[in-house]
Order: sequence, then C-alpha cells, then structure tokens
Amino acid sequence: MISADDQVLIDRAAALVSSLPADENHTVAAVARDVQGRLYEGINLYHFTGGPCAEPVALAVAAAQQAAPLDLIVAVGNRSRGVLAPCGRCRQIMFDYHPNLDVLVPDGLQLRRVNIRELLPYTYDWNAENEG
Repeated sequence: MISADDQVLIDRAAALVSSLPADENHTVAAVARDVQGRLYEGINLYHFTGGPCAEPVALAVAAAQQAAPLDLIVAVGNRSRGVLAPCGRCRQIMFDYHPNLDVLVPDGLQLRRVNIRELLPYTYDWNAENEG
C-alpha cells in the first residue's frame, strides 16, 4: 500500500515523462524524495553505447543539490506504461549510494513500497567491503 505522499512522486514522474518529446531518447522519468520532503527529477538518456537510466540521473540531481538522505524513488515509463521496476544495474547503484532507500514497484495490479535490500537480496556490499 502506498501513501498519498508517495502518490505525489508517481504523479510528478508521470507528468514529466508525458511532457517529453515523442522519441526514443527519453522514455522514463524518475523522481526521488529526500527525508526533508524535497523532490529530485531525472530522465533516462538513451544512447546506442548505453546511457543512464532515469533513476541514477535523479540520484545525481539530488547529489548535485546536496539532498538530505533519500527515502523513496519511483520510475514511470512513457506511453502509459506506469510505474516500472528498476533494472539490476540501477538496483545496485541505489543500494551502493542509498542502502536504506525504498522503491515503488509494480506488484500485479497494485504498487508496493519496498526497501532496496529486498529488491537486491544477497548483494555485494561495496561500502562494507571498503570500510577498513
């Protein structure tokens, strides 16, 4: 079950991805929220060599704006695809930078808010490995 505050992120990401030109370069928008309630937006940047997904772009925007710790992120696809689960690479990036981050993901006909650790069980913990 998601809260009304969580729904704000979905609505914001949906509005952002809907506002983009109808091309294949930008097809997903992500919105992250910090513990102070500030929102940070990002879009994917498709490129044949590989490009960043929307989630790491939103994380980078948050870092550039010196965000407080992030508590939630969501990605929404264009063409009414709705909330999308993050890819494996994004899951690892989110875990490495924000190991307490929650993610909104589709679960059948509903959405669930889950911690990144639940989405990436038994992950390699780069931060713990490099601590000392």
